Amino acid sequence: MAWNLTSDRPVFVQIIERLKLDIITGAYHPGDKLPSVRDLANEAAVNPNTMQRAFAELEREGLVYTMRTNGRFITEDQTMIEQLKEQMAISTIAEFLHHMEELGFKKEETIKLVEDAIKEETK
Repeated sequence: MAWNLTSDRPVFVQIIERLKLDIITGAYHPGDKLPSVRDLANEAAVNPNTMQRAFAELEREGLVYTMRTNGRFITEDQTMIEQLKEQMAISTIAEFLHHMEELGFKKEETIKLVEDAIKEETK
């Protein structure tokens, strides 16, 4: 998947979000070794210091850990990954509801539209 980094938010935040998405969707599995800072920085076309900052934050959050001389690895804590997935889903839903409210829809109307869209999708 290509790195589509924009100028509307800090790059290291976008990298963190992308790596979290890669973790919860299974692009990286629990216990997988991450590519080196330099390799990922080259792939994303960012400064290695920016990638290092993102890795440090993921490590602080416990999603990534470092084994000295062996590199960085994805946490093996499946519960943590599932909690992250749920938090990201809730955040996405809240953002969607906010946008629908800005468009003038009440929650009941939004629910009806979502139900209709699901019915259409399953046809």
